[in-house]
Amino acid sequence: MAVKGIKKITYLQLLALHALFAFVVYFFGFAAKFLLIAIVLYFLVKILSTNNRNDEVLIAAAYMTGIEVFARMTGGAISYEFSKYSVTGFLVIGMFYRGFNRNSWPYVIYLVFLVPGILFSAINLNYDTSIVKALAGNLTGPICVGISALYCYNRKISTERLQHILLAVLFPVVTTTLYLYLYTPSVQDVVTGTQSNFATSGGFGPNQVATILGLGMFILFARLLQYRNLLLNLVDVGILGLMSYRAIVTFSRGGVLTAALCAAAFLAIYYWYSRGSTRVVLVPKIGVIVVALLLAWGYSSISTRGLIDKRYANQDAAGREKQDLTTGRIDLLNSELEAFYSNPFTGIGVGKIKEYRLETTGRESATHNEVSRILSEHGMFGLLALSILLFKPLMRRFRDRSNLFLYSFVIFWFLTINHSSMRLVAPAFIYGLALLTIISEKKKNTIRRQQLTG
Repeated sequence: MAVKGIKKITYLQLLALHALFAFVVYFFGFAAKFLLIAIVLYFLVKILSTNNRNDEVLIAAAYMTGIEVFARMTGGAISYEFSKYSVTGFLVIGMFYRGFNRNSWPYVIYLVFLVPGILFSAINLNYDTSIVKALAGNLTGPICVGISALYCYNRKISTERLQHILLAVLFPVVTTTLYLYLYTPSVQDVVTGTQSNFATSGGFGPNQVATILGLGMFILFARLLQYRNLLLNLVDVGILGLMSYRAIVTFSRGGVLTAALCAAAFLAIYYWYSRGSTRVVLVPKIGVIVVALLLAWGYSSISTRGLIDKRYANQDAAGREKQDLTTGRIDLLNSELEAFYSNPFTGIGVGKIKEYRLETTGRESATHNEVSRILSEHGMFGLLALSILLFKPLMRRFRDRSNLFLYSFVIFWFLTINHSSMRLVAPAFIYGLALLTIISEKKKNTIRRQQLTG
């Protein structure tokens, strides 16, 4: 089940190019905005010039997914939600050219279920609260999930094309990784406790950095299982070790643990559907990957003077066990569930949960859990919308087993929105990829010829 992908030389050239991006932005910070604008314009020209013939919008959306954290941490993002707007915009353009599957109607209903929350938001929000900002900050993610699902549902792409999409996510994550090494070359000098560390995260949110690095780790893991090229395998395992180290030393556990579970799910599925010869090759590959990850963990332990071990053991710097494993998230979850219980049908309105928490607890805190947030703000409509997102891909799995990544992508989406809400566009876009139908390149070319002649 080894698959063909991007050519070896081209892959190495693209890695070198994205390494160069990290150096340019680090030494010339103003270049970050110009780089992002140039990338968006490049993809727009590519999509419009090809009429989205080969689903170029998926490549564009994937790249914007991968570069989101880098753009934010370097000041390159035009606005905080720019990546969500761009991913949504690219996919809408894609639907203009190629439509969407009529069997994706549950996701149209999902989007409709978000509307009542907007109405109750206008009624319930405080007078001095900006409704536009509240809606933009809380609805861009859920809407992006719906648009991603509509475009991807049962869309037929080749295995090779899926690999290109994942590489489009990976390349800017490699840029982010190298930038972190430039920003904080010595981890030992900045780690003093077991809390999430902004200094090791490029001065940005450790949770978001760990999440996108974790996604990169998973993509590299899957590549290592699928490709049989010694040079590229060695390059990928090296990048995996370097990326894993920087993800670990953010001291944010969610992204790392999510990557591990996604990798375990993919390994199980890939092994199950592999032939005997492929299974034999998997054994030494897994061994090399495990060694690389153990080395990354060992070096993390040394460079943090054992503090990372205490972090994952839920201990403070003195070795005392912390009472709250979730670092305060359980309190946020409870307050959002209380809001749902008090308004089970209508919810309290989009963006209202911050005000509700301030009124009931005296603290204004952003949510970390999209599941409880959608319940508190949308009520029963949110519960129904969430049910569609959760069960539709699993039901689809019974009819179409072509996408070996389905479980891993759904796991990434669900776990990420549970520890990081929808701060990033990544869970929204990756969720959509779980709904793709994967076919061979030969069959895809046959289908395309039939469409052109029909």
